[in-house]
Amino acid sequence: MKIGIVVFPGTNRERDVVIAFEQVTGVTPVIVWHRETTLPSLDMIVLPGGFSYGDYLRCGAMAAHSPIMKEICDFANKGGYILGICNGFQILTEAKLLPGALLPNASLRFLSRDCHLKIERNDTAFTCGWNKGDVFKTATAHGDGNYFCDSETLRQLEAEGQIAFRYSSANGIVNPEDRQLNPNGSINAIAGIVSLNGRICGMMPHPEDMVNPLMGSEDGKPLFQGIMETLA
Repeated sequence: MKIGIVVFPGTNRERDVVIAFEQVTGVTPVIVWHRETTLPSLDMIVLPGGFSYGDYLRCGAMAAHSPIMKEICDFANKGGYILGICNGFQILTEAKLLPGALLPNASLRFLSRDCHLKIERNDTAFTCGWNKGDVFKTATAHGDGNYFCDSETLRQLEAEGQIAFRYSSANGIVNPEDRQLNPNGSINAIAGIVSLNGRICGMMPHPEDMVNPLMGSEDGKPLFQGIMETLA
């Protein structure tokens, strides 16, 4: 299994993702600088969190036009697996690899706290480590994580099963209007989505921060275990 982590100016979560893959799967990802114009042979690309280009213009907007993105789009069009976490999710929407947009949090404040996510489907590489309906604890760290899309896109996401994760209570209650349960105000409490083919996933919270008891939880491990089982 070969994993590539793409780093842009302002990315700051690449090491966390490396540690997560090393601890859970034993695989050490390779780092790919955003100015590269070719990709090594890879099974999956990860766009990690951070503040690419200082979140100038819109979060992820400038990174979506970096030289490496042409190769990433080609990789996606050929059926490659891509995971975007936090700023990576923002980049995927700006590059039109996933629908919708990430708006400022409803509170207009930076959000840094634990939250719970409910698994909406478990037949993707990113969710097969859980059962449908499972809930896990993870961490948030973003100012623009309020997922939004138009009504037709939302209808399609719901109808086609493209919602992978929703914000919830610890026992699986989903209430989009409750800011304790849906902290950034995302439409329909959407925390993560997948492409129609299930091979591209974007999510705002950080499962890579929950893979070791020293981090306070191992709840994020099933995501990486599922990737390993799918791509091994």
